[in-house]
Amino acid sequence: MSESKFKTMRHIEAVRNHLDTCIDILKHRAQNHDQTKLESPEVEVFEEYTPKLRNCTYGSDEYKQNMREMKVAIDHHNKFNSHHPEHHENGINGMDMFDLIEMIVDWKCSGMRHDDGDIIRSVEINQGRFGYTDEIKNLLLRTIGHIDSKQTFHNANES
Repeated sequence: MSESKFKTMRHIEAVRNHLDTCIDILKHRAQNHDQTKLESPEVEVFEEYTPKLRNCTYGSDEYKQNMREMKVAIDHHNKFNSHHPEHHENGINGMDMFDLIEMIVDWKCSGMRHDDGDIIRSVEINQGRFGYTDEIKNLLLRTIGHIDSKQTFHNANES
């Protein structure tokens, strides 16, 4: 085997191993996503407001009022969950790629809980809310495109 081919194979192996590390990080996040919602002070508030949120439009005045009423739980949740821009001092600019992936999947699945949820609309609304650039918005939209191109098992109607 040539030296060049050997080095290329080592490079491929190194990339594969680092991608496996990324997969492990995402699996850990998947297993631990939103666990704080199952504990006080969040569980009591989400118990009351989850049905209310299903019937209101994301970004509407009613939605914003519900969020204000849930402030104690939302603040606690954001403090312990790095996939929320509010967790970071610099908002979305303080997030890493793992935070962004978990965030966009969370937004997608949260939208599936609303009768009129729309992830594309959520990304548009959240650009104004969180002040991210068009480049970040387009990155999120392309990522959603990849997610939506695959069949994913879910019971969103039960969430």
